[in-house]
Amino acid sequence: MILLFALAKLVLHLATSSSYGLFRDELYYLACTEHLGLGYVDHPALSILVLWVVRHGLGTSLLALRLLPALAGAATVALVGLIARRMGGGHLAQALAMTAALIAGQFLSSDGYYSMNAFDILVWCLAGYLVVLLITDGDPRLWLLLGLILGLGLANKISVLWLGAGLGVGILLSAERRWLRTRWPWLAGGIAGLLGAPYLVWQVQNGWPTREFIHNATAEKMVQVSLGAFLHGQVETMNPFTLPLWLGGLAWLFFHPQGKRFRILAWAYLAVFVILVANGSSRAGYLSPAYTWLFAAGGAGAEAVLARWRVSWAGWVAVAVLLAGGVVGAPFALPLLPADRYVRYAAALGVQPATEERKELSALPQFFADFQGWPQIVDTLAGVYNLLPAGERPQARVLAPDYGVAGAVDFFGPAHGLPHAISGHNSYWLWGPDGWDGGPLIVVGWRQERLAELFGRVERAATIECGLCMPYENHRPVWVCRDPKVSIAAFWAQVKHYD
Repeated sequence: MILLFALAKLVLHLATSSSYGLFRDELYYLACTEHLGLGYVDHPALSILVLWVVRHGLGTSLLALRLLPALAGAATVALVGLIARRMGGGHLAQALAMTAALIAGQFLSSDGYYSMNAFDILVWCLAGYLVVLLITDGDPRLWLLLGLILGLGLANKISVLWLGAGLGVGILLSAERRWLRTRWPWLAGGIAGLLGAPYLVWQVQNGWPTREFIHNATAEKMVQVSLGAFLHGQVETMNPFTLPLWLGGLAWLFFHPQGKRFRILAWAYLAVFVILVANGSSRAGYLSPAYTWLFAAGGAGAEAVLARWRVSWAGWVAVAVLLAGGVVGAPFALPLLPADRYVRYAAALGVQPATEERKELSALPQFFADFQGWPQIVDTLAGVYNLLPAGERPQARVLAPDYGVAGAVDFFGPAHGLPHAISGHNSYWLWGPDGWDGGPLIVVGWRQERLAELFGRVERAATIECGLCMPYENHRPVWVCRDPKVSIAAFWAQVKHYD
């Protein structure tokens, strides 16, 4: 049964992998593969190294780019079933747990495109599974594997620090605190720290850019989130139909004699919950990897309760209800519908476009809007570039306002003869002005007054039209700027923005 659910997850993602175009972050990560290093402003290096292997081994088709996230999602579903089994659950427990993992909206969206998020969910789930094995089997050598998983997770995404903090709290508040009197947890911590050290070294060498990035994103980009809004976000992002299962799983871990054996995972979930709420601007999805444990616990707990009441059939009805809820919710997490049909579907269910950032929205939520319009943007910029006098083109550059536009230029631009983009956004700023020597600069989105302070000649050449893309990308002016009034170094210092 576990294999069947995992295959269903894999087929679902592979079947929808080409429904929409490239996602904003995918374009950025592909650009990062051309600048391999120990780190980047907004993420560690492991997922980029893996993407470099994919790019050079499988190519850059949508199916190739999204194969590994789909496999990671399938592995996560299988692991949820294995955790439920290790918690004492039979077929019903495993089916309930894996169905919830299959339909959870945050898992569907994260596993549907290339980013570090799909691997992050898998890391948290695998860590939870190893903790359960430590409790049930007691083999201390599992700590070495746990340290390896946490270290690889840290090299993939620094949010694994929340996982480490949560597990630490769970150990301290449970009977497993006895583990701390052995050398094994400390060895695991050492392994994890060793694997995370290269990113720390990179931070020191580059002036702690991620600290600046987090500060700016929290202060300027992210919406402030109250406790109530964060709680609502948990229900919404994990699919409301799964609420009884994971909430019951949390209660089972705390209060049921069978479940209390694994209470460390309940404390870990609550500890991370408190950390995120205390931050005041955390996205609801940041907590999503921890639901893998709660789904498993909910399945095991529901099976035990239903068997005691001798109504196990009701559990299979619950599986069917979860699947029905998944069918209803899937179009909000996966690109199952063309954009225009999605708009009608969402309107029919009374769902308004949403974002967790301080951004204006159009008809699409930000997640789907960030798949839209990139080829059209590049077509417009290519038209401007190709109208430049032939003698100016070798020295010309495109200054993109953000890594989405910059990544689109770098990916789609070579077919139009465009040079690599330059940008002040995140890691693009660290990569520098790419040999720009003061020649014509095609600038997207700046105010004319500001450009006139920096250049002797500023001419409007076009306007971006990208359909259902994010509004802040649409209708932007495109300028051709010549005769810079300041040095390139001074100009570059002014374009920097980490957020």
